[in-house]
Amino acid sequence: MRFPRRASFAAPVAPGRGKGRLRRTKIENNMGLTSIVIFLPLLGAALTLALRSARAIRWTALVTTTVTFVVSLGLWMGFDPSATTAQFVDRSAAWFPAGFDVKYFVGVDGLSLLLVLLTTLLGPIVVLSSWTYISKHLKAYYVLLLILQTGVTGVFTSYDVFLFYIFFEVTLIPMYFIIGIWGGENRIYAAVKFVLYTMVGSLLLLVAILYLGYQAGDAVNAGVFTTDWYKLLEYNIPVAEQTWLFFLFALAFAIKVPLFPLHTWLPDAHVQAPTGGSVILAGVLLKMGTYGLVRFCLPFFPNAAQEYAMLFAVLAVIGIVYGALVSRAQPDAKKLVAYSSVSHLGFVVLGIFAFTVESMQGALIQMINHGLSTGALFLIVGMLYERRHTRLMADYGGLARVTPVLAFFMIFSVLASAGLPGLNGFVGEFMILLGSFKSAVIGSPALIAVATTGVIFAAVYLLWMIYRVFWGAITREENRTMKDLNFREVALLVPLVVLMAVLGLAPNPFLQVSEPMTRFLLESMEAKRAAVLLEAERVDMAAAAFDGARFEVLQDHSSGETAEGKEVSE
Repeated sequence: MRFPRRASFAAPVAPGRGKGRLRRTKIENNMGLTSIVIFLPLLGAALTLALRSARAIRWTALVTTTVTFVVSLGLWMGFDPSATTAQFVDRSAAWFPAGFDVKYFVGVDGLSLLLVLLTTLLGPIVVLSSWTYISKHLKAYYVLLLILQTGVTGVFTSYDVFLFYIFFEVTLIPMYFIIGIWGGENRIYAAVKFVLYTMVGSLLLLVAILYLGYQAGDAVNAGVFTTDWYKLLEYNIPVAEQTWLFFLFALAFAIKVPLFPLHTWLPDAHVQAPTGGSVILAGVLLKMGTYGLVRFCLPFFPNAAQEYAMLFAVLAVIGIVYGALVSRAQPDAKKLVAYSSVSHLGFVVLGIFAFTVESMQGALIQMINHGLSTGALFLIVGMLYERRHTRLMADYGGLARVTPVLAFFMIFSVLASAGLPGLNGFVGEFMILLGSFKSAVIGSPALIAVATTGVIFAAVYLLWMIYRVFWGAITREENRTMKDLNFREVALLVPLVVLMAVLGLAPNPFLQVSEPMTRFLLESMEAKRAAVLLEAERVDMAAAAFDGARFEVLQDHSSGETAEGKEVSE
């Protein structure tokens, strides 16, 4: 069955035509598939609240997330990869007071489709990973997990910036409780730190959204406040305003990524979170930051984004190298994987701010790659912890002889994360480095050469972890009797491993999804950037002409007064 394809919005206009703004076409509503994918987990959460049996709660969560994933495949089947359009659109203006152009407006395009599918795929995997790990407050855990999935999916599908902000905040509350209730020994500290960091960024983002909505409303929406993504895309923001608005948006998303030096909340959150929380945090929550940079910061503020691209590229490269070196120094396997996220997502930010098609596509596919490989690593570290109740690598050793199936999945995931050719990690990192090397905006091959060392360092710390845990002699008796993976654990790892191989060997079907939208975005940004510069030049010329005319008037007036003074003296 193929679902209907839905077209929408606009094509870029060259500077000088239509004042540099975007032409708009009608966006059609459809059968509500996007809304079903968003809110089906919320419906499952409501149903779970009425249950008492632990078995019923687990199975309800699993069935809900599995059905959501199956339904979301309809988005993939019906998606038109050749269109730079919003597809499967649902929208309604009835939920907000009249006088404000704020609406329920959701859909998918080439930037968001794969992230939505990654979110729905990880849903049942996280439920299965928590099957025996979570034993207390079972109902609350699965309800929060389902609400969290609704929030994340809403973030990736919102075309109204205010609606995006609501979903962005919805994800904060469940994650806070998942870390704070089911986390490790220092869970309260980690949960509060997570909330404080994210909340600061969120409040600054809200200020920027409100200001931008009023300014865009006056400029392109007949004076009506608007947070419609397409209408905001039409608004050519003056350069002076772009700078501070860009930094408010970028700060909120940089905290979420997290970008160095705003990363300090992440290792604590990862280490203290339960396995399911770590998987969803690494798999999709961090991607809300990189997605926000692509969806909002670059197209809304193209002049400021290019002006400060080098700053973000340098911070990204520092994060790549720093995250890798700190990972190598960790004795705790989970903390090692946590710091590796700082390094890997540094590559994503570098690709975004290189402003080339190759680097941007590499960044988008690397978001998916990181979710698969790092998600698998967190799952396997959690399986080790369930068996031995320790994450210290020194407490293991020689497990390849005792747990060969677990060793296979761990080694495969490590090689994918390290960027081995033929696996998914290689595709994203290669495209990012290739596109960044030829980037005219960054213009620093030396900086990209430094970033390349991150690939080498990744192999060092990941292979070191493999050696410490799975090779060498068995020095502890507890490890001799360790059980290998059971059917449930194999079942939740197989989809991730298969996708790592598919994305590494045949990435083109996935890259084709994002390429048209990536090109459109870059062309639109260049058109807007040129239009803003042209408008600024016109303003400067008009101001210069006004100053010149004013000077001439004052000069004539002064000459007249001098002549009158001479007549009086005579």
